Amino acid sequence: MLTDLMGKRVLTFNSVVRVNQIEVTRDRNEGVDEATIHTPEAVEALRDAFREGWPGASMTWAVSWRALHDTRPQYRAIRDLLCGYCEQEGDDVTFIPGGYFAPMYNLRDQINRDLHDGLARVSEMIGSGYRPKSVVAGFLPADSLAYLAEHEGIHVCQGSIWSQFAIDNGDGDGSIGYPYYPSTEHFCKPAQGPDDQIDCVNLDGWTVDFLAARHAGTGPGYNSRMGVGPIETIGGHGPEKGLEQMLATTTVHFDEGLARNEFAWVTNCWEISLVSSLDHLEVLSAWLRSIRERWPDAICCSLGDLGEAWRRRYRGNEAVDYRFAQRGTGLGGSDARLEIRWFMNQHFRLALLRDWQAGEP
Repeated sequence: MLTDLMGKRVLTFNSVVRVNQIEVTRDRNEGVDEATIHTPEAVEALRDAFREGWPGASMTWAVSWRALHDTRPQYRAIRDLLCGYCEQEGDDVTFIPGGYFAPMYNLRDQINRDLHDGLARVSEMIGSGYRPKSVVAGFLPADSLAYLAEHEGIHVCQGSIWSQFAIDNGDGDGSIGYPYYPSTEHFCKPAQGPDDQIDCVNLDGWTVDFLAARHAGTGPGYNSRMGVGPIETIGGHGPEKGLEQMLATTTVHFDEGLARNEFAWVTNCWEISLVSSLDHLEVLSAWLRSIRERWPDAICCSLGDLGEAWRRRYRGNEAVDYRFAQRGTGLGGSDARLEIRWFMNQHFRLALLRDWQAGEP
């Protein structure tokens, strides 16, 4: 368990188990039916690759409403596996409302009911008084973040995706990339003081290349979410180049990033649907091994443990002062000639861009 965040390099890793690509409501879906590729074998393969890369580490599993209630043998077997991982590996098992896009399809009251019933179902499934340490949501409105803190006793949520603009089935661009307390006004806005602060740490969805992220969505040769995630790296550029990009993005945080900030954090998500569609789980293992070899003091823990450690250190956003610098990798939208410096705090976020090869200011 992560007790003290300061001076630490921290990795968090999570996965999503669902039935449909977007479970709009409890009884309506959008997108692709993924039941055939959500198998116990796929879950085991992902967990084995994670364990091979980082023995003894824990991860977070987010399970959708339908996956929690589906009576087919494969989903019964998956739920049994997750119970075992929780007990034997120390993994955190939790609920994901709507498959990342709950606010697009549901009113706040319904989202909160889904959170209550979904979390209760997870506790029932694991047993022995188990309670999830966090919630994975993709995007979660401020009202629902407050609901988690005030009514469910959960104070950590992956509730924003910093780079998600003009891409996929929904976006929420405008937040900051590292943990913060959200404002009651909007989930992307850091609280400005005690009067508007929600006591639920808001976490980013996955770590991205800061230069690629300045683009809008996807286009010829770029993807704004490219960083450590498998879709944009392995899927977009192949396993070899993909791994290079994943490590380059990690280095931005675990080398100079640690010196600029009080801690360094990298986070990643491999949905179970990607096990069959992308394959190359050996790249996941290789990435994790490389992190352990290069930064042997790094810690890998659940989203809940990271969020609670941050919450113990920061009582508000007043001390939040994140600073990052990156030169492009030359892959995708990460232009090799450019250097970007990011400043993110309670009051503003600012990016300064320059052509370092030309020596521009």
